[in-house]
Amino acid sequence: MIKIALVQGNFWVGNIEGNTARIINAIDKAYKEKIDIVVFPELSVVGYPPQDLLLKKYFIKENIKAIHKIASYTKNIIAIVGFVHRAEKEGSIYNACALINKGKIIDVYCKVNLPNYGVFDEKRYFKPGRDISAYSFKNYSFSANICEDLWRSSYVRLLKDKKFDFIVNISASPFCMGKLSLRKEILSYTARELGCFVFYCNLVGGQDDLVFDGGSMVVSPEGKILKFAKRFKDDFIVFSLPARKVKSYHIKEVPEEASFEALSLGINDYVRKNGFKKVIVGVSGGIDSAVVVSLAALTLGKSNVYGLIMPSRYTSESTFSDAKRICENLGVKYSVIPITPIFDAYLKALKNVFKDLPFDKTEENIQARIRGNLLMAFSNKFGYLVLNTGNKSELSCGYCTLYGDMVGGFGVLSDIPKTLVYKLANYINRYSKKKVIPSSVIKRPPSAELKPNQRDSDSLPSYDILDVILKFYIEDDLSLDDIVKKGIKRTLVKKVIGMVDRNEYKRRQAPVGIKITPKAFGGDRRMPITNGFSH
Repeated sequence: MIKIALVQGNFWVGNIEGNTARIINAIDKAYKEKIDIVVFPELSVVGYPPQDLLLKKYFIKENIKAIHKIASYTKNIIAIVGFVHRAEKEGSIYNACALINKGKIIDVYCKVNLPNYGVFDEKRYFKPGRDISAYSFKNYSFSANICEDLWRSSYVRLLKDKKFDFIVNISASPFCMGKLSLRKEILSYTARELGCFVFYCNLVGGQDDLVFDGGSMVVSPEGKILKFAKRFKDDFIVFSLPARKVKSYHIKEVPEEASFEALSLGINDYVRKNGFKKVIVGVSGGIDSAVVVSLAALTLGKSNVYGLIMPSRYTSESTFSDAKRICENLGVKYSVIPITPIFDAYLKALKNVFKDLPFDKTEENIQARIRGNLLMAFSNKFGYLVLNTGNKSELSCGYCTLYGDMVGGFGVLSDIPKTLVYKLANYINRYSKKKVIPSSVIKRPPSAELKPNQRDSDSLPSYDILDVILKFYIEDDLSLDDIVKKGIKRTLVKKVIGMVDRNEYKRRQAPVGIKITPKAFGGDRRMPITNGFSH
């Protein structure tokens, strides 16, 4: 019999010392539980993605010292650990895993297929490996490989020729909606194609705009999931070969539940890993800020969240009342600072310059910038991290104000379409088992309330239609004509595409946010600001 453990850990980028300690502790635990092979995620020594840290020679050196330190703790156990390998002669670096046993690095496998799309740019740093790995232990033959390797059918065909008993795949696969189904499909196909077990060990944790959701698993030669680790949490799962008859898992992903978990983990790790203690949210009484302050309170604890309510002369009584009620429902401390006196001072200062020019977006944006200024004042004075509340639909169309409602250190909803924001609000109420977010907030027509009787629909199509167009254009890369063929009016599609294209300069200045959809702004979609291409 052979016992294999998958260590689904939250390994921080750059925290080599801390990651090494966690790996050694897990090896010790595995040793005590009489595990034969203990497996860790991709680049677990340095965290993923290390980006331009990989250009620092002393960073690579520290990572190599760490893998040798880890090796000294292996005793009579095999450990498969992700690290950065450096070829001594040529100086090239590789995304690699070390097979370690009895205090020594027995072999190093170098990732063959380097992803270079979306958020991945591994070819910028790593040289690809050339060979598959082959090992034997207790009459079992197996191969170890890394993430993208198993996503390539040509690589799987190379493995098929060897007739392995099992495959170990270490991974750092970030979350997005639909990714779990894709992973299951690929791993099940691989297991069936090779006629062997597949042990998949994935990273977990938040790293800047990425969230790694774990979901490590063991797949049978028939393509069934026999063991499934927790999602969005550390886990340590064990599976033995030969396999006894065990039930298989049927896993279905609910978008709002998975998004809630991803956002919570993303918030927690961004705050914790960057050394913040508390966050502040501008609570307007609208749906977006209600969802963000609720997520923050449920994730970080109510004592670590502060609400700032900043009503203007255009804020309705119901909106103002709901803003206070949301904070009170959550048990979050808050302050109320009316912005009308500050706004009046601005208008007075600008009166001679603006003269008799009509009220327009200028005055609307001044109000948003006053609020941004107040939030940043609290951030500076008390050390709070400002959580931005803008959603993907608004950000896509530029329906937001630079240095106003776009301020913040972290954009919680920046990859959440408005229609999903509403689903999250309802999920939060179900999760909390009470109406944390009042029904009036969910039902009220969305408005920035920067002028009398303002509605989002004055400037944007209804969000049900807008989000469909945005998905077609941003995520699916469809042209204007292609989208029109889907049954949407040409004038409407053209208007939306124009707004998206014109506002790239704004998005470049937005705070980093959490990737949730298959194509988020930033690493996934890198468009030029100065762009003469017309649709």
